[in-house]
Amino acid sequence: MKYFLLVLTFGVVFYASAQDLYLKRGKITDSIVVKDSLSESYALYVPTDFDTTKTWPIVVVFDLKGRAKRAVKVFREAAEKNGYLVAASNNISDTLSITQNILVTGRLLSSIAALLPVDKRRVYTAGFASGGRFAGTVPTFVKEIRGVISCGAPVPNTALLNRRKPLHFIGIVGTSDFNYPEMLFVEKELNRKSFENQLLVFEGGEQWPPSELLVKALEIATLSSMAKKDVAENKVFVDDSYQQSLQMVNVAMGKQKQLLAYDWMQEMIEIYTPHRSIDSLLASAKTVRKGKGYRLQNRSKSNALFKESFLKDDFDYYLEEDIRTYNYNNLGWWTYQMEELEKYEKSTNVFTMQMGQRLKGYVNALVADNIDLIYAQSPVDLEALNFLWMLKTITAPKEYENYLKVISNSALIDDDGTALFYLEELLKAGYTDVDALYSLEHTAILRISPEYNALIEKYLKASRYEPIEE
Repeated sequence: MKYFLLVLTFGVVFYASAQDLYLKRGKITDSIVVKDSLSESYALYVPTDFDTTKTWPIVVVFDLKGRAKRAVKVFREAAEKNGYLVAASNNISDTLSITQNILVTGRLLSSIAALLPVDKRRVYTAGFASGGRFAGTVPTFVKEIRGVISCGAPVPNTALLNRRKPLHFIGIVGTSDFNYPEMLFVEKELNRKSFENQLLVFEGGEQWPPSELLVKALEIATLSSMAKKDVAENKVFVDDSYQQSLQMVNVAMGKQKQLLAYDWMQEMIEIYTPHRSIDSLLASAKTVRKGKGYRLQNRSKSNALFKESFLKDDFDYYLEEDIRTYNYNNLGWWTYQMEELEKYEKSTNVFTMQMGQRLKGYVNALVADNIDLIYAQSPVDLEALNFLWMLKTITAPKEYENYLKVISNSALIDDDGTALFYLEELLKAGYTDVDALYSLEHTAILRISPEYNALIEKYLKASRYEPIEE
């Protein structure tokens, strides 16, 4: 493995001292200090063919938990194949304000620009879910950003986009991700506003996309730069990329997924028109669109999205009302709704199945957002929180911390019946951490009771206080 040594003397704007830094080509270097006087650092990846005689495009990846090395690793293969630098901050956090995170981002970009020969015409942001939303926010405040690669998150606010400031948006989303309908809508809005954009779709849920789609995203960014004359046209690169994209279409057609194939052909038409003849592609897309398979799938997808929008409106309305009135009696209605979503998930119709998966994700995100909103209030409405924790045990039965919170809160207000009910529901759900059950806050009296220990003995055979038999 080859190394290169950078000996840098930073300008007074960024640093007041010199620093020696060893970077390994083809490897991720973590914990690079942004500035001696700050406790901020980042991870950085440089491709194996890196040299300092030319400028390099860069992708700055955002993880709002500050897991920089993990974020960079996701893009490593795509960066290696396409010749990009990748960086991520260890100090970006969902506990900070947008302003604070933007300032961290600015310092990160300044540090990298002083460290490496970055092509300022090809600076991109990227992220998944909340990281993707933040990646889409950064260009509003940082003028150097030329594009966004957002996985599972739409542009936060299309109204803030400035037509005088070109921005290339590449969205990637799974068909079972609850953000999928919104990203379809945003794609239309970006088209209407004449912003360069592509939407790459894969069959999956709320997850980082397959590596081949990240590779394709950086290919698209490079092709866009070629079209803008920011980099020289490379016919071999264009033709190889085109053939690989065509193979993705052929695979989808081979699996009788005409809708997926057609959507990808539409993206290809946009991507490759500036670079080569696409007459055969246009003809193929027209043929697919006229076919019975495409028409049936498109109708089924439209019906599912239409029904989904109505159900989401219901969930929004009833949750707001239930929180406002502490409507514990409506928990049964929510149980029924989750059972219905389970039925959708088991449907033989793939679009209905995906709708069920998306709606389940939407409900859980909706509840989680409301929990965050209530925590942000002063004083915190504990009764509303308790309702939402109870609801979470219905919508996400394997998220054990919600049961524990209900048990703790119920014990605090001497509602032992509710605490014991949720203890049994927790144990039924598969919880096994005995130590946590006997150290749970506010349960000092409850956990020495015969009823508490009898339940633990029944399910785990591990009670610490002998249950008293009547």
